[in-house]
Amino acid sequence: MNAPRATEIRGEEEVAATRRANPYLAFATRAAIGLAVVAVLLWHYDARPVLRILARERLLFFFASIAIYVAGQVMSSWRWQLLAGVVGIRGRFREFLAYYFVGLFTNLFVPGLLGGDAARAIYLGRKSGMLPEAVASVVADRGTGLIALFWVAAATALAIPSALNPGVIRLTIGAGAAALVVFAASPMLARWIPYMPRPLQRTMAVAYHYLRRPQTMVPALALSAILQISLGFCQWLIALGLGMTAPLPLFLLCVPIANVAAGFPVTLNGLGVRETAYLVLFGMAGINRDDAIALGLLWFAATMLGGLTGAIAFAVTKFPKSPEAL
Repeated sequence: MNAPRATEIRGEEEVAATRRANPYLAFATRAAIGLAVVAVLLWHYDARPVLRILARERLLFFFASIAIYVAGQVMSSWRWQLLAGVVGIRGRFREFLAYYFVGLFTNLFVPGLLGGDAARAIYLGRKSGMLPEAVASVVADRGTGLIALFWVAAATALAIPSALNPGVIRLTIGAGAAALVVFAASPMLARWIPYMPRPLQRTMAVAYHYLRRPQTMVPALALSAILQISLGFCQWLIALGLGMTAPLPLFLLCVPIANVAAGFPVTLNGLGVRETAYLVLFGMAGINRDDAIALGLLWFAATMLGGLTGAIAFAVTKFPKSPEAL
């Protein structure tokens, strides 16, 4: 079967149209919702203990966490370069690095992850003259990260099944197993694309090359698993800075689950949603609720500061000219 025609995949104008009509209003709305959720948590559980906990964070641990987070984004740029190569897009690593950090910075201000993803797809698509393939590489990059997240959480849940509520453990293991089934069945899904309803067919066509040969995603999946482990390690470092003694495996279990919740484009960078998830998940493991809220707030601050490093790439990276214009 031939690959779906490129004309069936969204064009550059359609990708750009995924952005909200008023990004400033959307940004303010997300920030307001996040701040409101945090305010409710602090009001309900008393802000003073949380503020005292925040004040005792050791800066060495906090900035080490930011450094590891940024290093993880550099590794993610390499992962994206590998996935782009599968669909025939070649380029220098520094270009992928610059475009990835442009997307990282954009995500701080545009609703959801789609803002940054659309930005880097357009940058890479204009540079290479292969916009549909660039969109596919971004979709694959996001998809491998999500699959690895489920696998890391499920593997940790199998290793420490008594850490959380049995229902949460079963759900986490089930999500990991479902992700494994989807990955294994992806060649079959690729063969069924021509028989799907046209709207679904056009959506699935973006990932056709990856579904047809899932083995091409294995290196990216390995890097994604390393990234998920590093994110758990970052937050464990922050917890150590707060004086918490929770074991690292607990973070490898709770952080991916919380990241799924925080990934929904409801608030600014998951603010409020992540703290609520930490309150529930770490509370199940016996961690003080004030510690859980403080941990979530510090991680929000760390990711915001880490994301701001993308401002450099945003400022110095020129918007590429399409090959036709050269």
